[in-house]
Amino acid sequence: MADFDTIIIGAGPGGYVAAIRAAQLGQKVACVEGRETLGGTCLNVGCIPSKAMLHATHMLHETHENFEKMGLMGAHPTVDWQKMQAYKDDVVNGNTTGIALLFKKNKVTWIKGWATIPAPGQVKVGEDTHSARNIVIATGSEASSIPNVTIDEETVVTSTGALTLKSVPKSMVVIGAGVIGLEMGSVYARLGTQVTVVEYLDAITPGMDAEVAKTFQRILTKQGLKFVLGAAVQSVTKTATGATVAYKLKKNDTEASLDADIVLVATGRKPYTAGLGLEALGVEMGPRGTIKTDAHWQTNIPGIYAIGDAIAGPMLAHKAEDEGMAVAEVISGKHGHVNYGVIPGVIYTTPEVANVGLTEEQLKAEGRAYKVGKFPFMGNARAKAVFQAEGFVKLIADAATDRILGCHIIGPAAGDLIHEVCVAMEFGASAQDLALTCHAHPTWSEAVREAALACGDGAIHA
Repeated sequence: MADFDTIIIGAGPGGYVAAIRAAQLGQKVACVEGRETLGGTCLNVGCIPSKAMLHATHMLHETHENFEKMGLMGAHPTVDWQKMQAYKDDVVNGNTTGIALLFKKNKVTWIKGWATIPAPGQVKVGEDTHSARNIVIATGSEASSIPNVTIDEETVVTSTGALTLKSVPKSMVVIGAGVIGLEMGSVYARLGTQVTVVEYLDAITPGMDAEVAKTFQRILTKQGLKFVLGAAVQSVTKTATGATVAYKLKKNDTEASLDADIVLVATGRKPYTAGLGLEALGVEMGPRGTIKTDAHWQTNIPGIYAIGDAIAGPMLAHKAEDEGMAVAEVISGKHGHVNYGVIPGVIYTTPEVANVGLTEEQLKAEGRAYKVGKFPFMGNARAKAVFQAEGFVKLIADAATDRILGCHIIGPAAGDLIHEVCVAMEFGASAQDLALTCHAHPTWSEAVREAALACGDGAIHA
């Protein structure tokens, strides 16, 4: 008899969800985690603490920019950095403690330590070896860097170090204009830091709808962020007062440099699979360090599965959660379901940016006929009332069938609004289905309906 039915390695969003779902389905489950707290990168040093900081600094922005417009008078608040850090830590602690309680409730055994897989069906943690019929690798990812850049998490930092700076810097260079770089850059820009974003490509947020990306950059520039695009970073050198970022413009090979107190390296993430013993096991690997799996998340070694950032696909917590539930169901003899065509992406700046499905650029490349319905938040009464009328909703539908193919939103609560479209796409809905659905007034979600109406005879309020 094996010690456990399933052992999950890693207690991030993919791992802890897989553990809970497997336990709910009657399995005897253990989860191996070496951190002092559960929740992985996301809950400890990623999604959750960054959202706390984004919220705090957005509130600060509102007091300075909009309170007086609403008749809220008085002195503007100042920043107590230590208290803001304590607030962030309390938010993290509340969430990680909640996962521990869920493990206890569902009778999931937490094996504390770092795992290796000496053989199929075996997981070694410290000096102890545990047996299991199934092993799920959910080890997540770690920040990646670029040549000639040494990260010390004090002056040259990843997102982890950026969340725990000793003080608010006067200046910061962010290398990489993706989600992490723009969210953290936004936090510090609101706190008064001079933020410059250096990006290798000629546009921010690679892969995003081009029209949204252009609007997003314009809004962030208005908020104080500066951008250097089409620039290849050559090196980062520490100085007596901070660091110097040397870069070369790709269009003409012009060399230049920027000095800053802090340099945030936000050049993406890579799977964290070192030390598991996968090579010795003969586990087949994919590109960029990912683990290869089949349609049921199983590796080429029977009984060993992998999910989340450790495998191919977008490195998103909710993608990992979906795979965690699905793999637990597959192992339990059920049919696990993940619709990779309907996985939303969100950037939690102000305004928020969200997307699901295909972009215009992808559809043009595929030669597919489509139609677009757009609606600006300037025409939304709720958005205007709360000073968040910048941005728009863009809905894309098949030209012949009217089936929704994608949606791209920049505006208030975009990260929540996108899920109406996700549900519609999951059920194969048409733009007309959304347009004929009554939406409460006044709500931000009316903008989604108006964009759907614009796919037909036209929006009402634009």
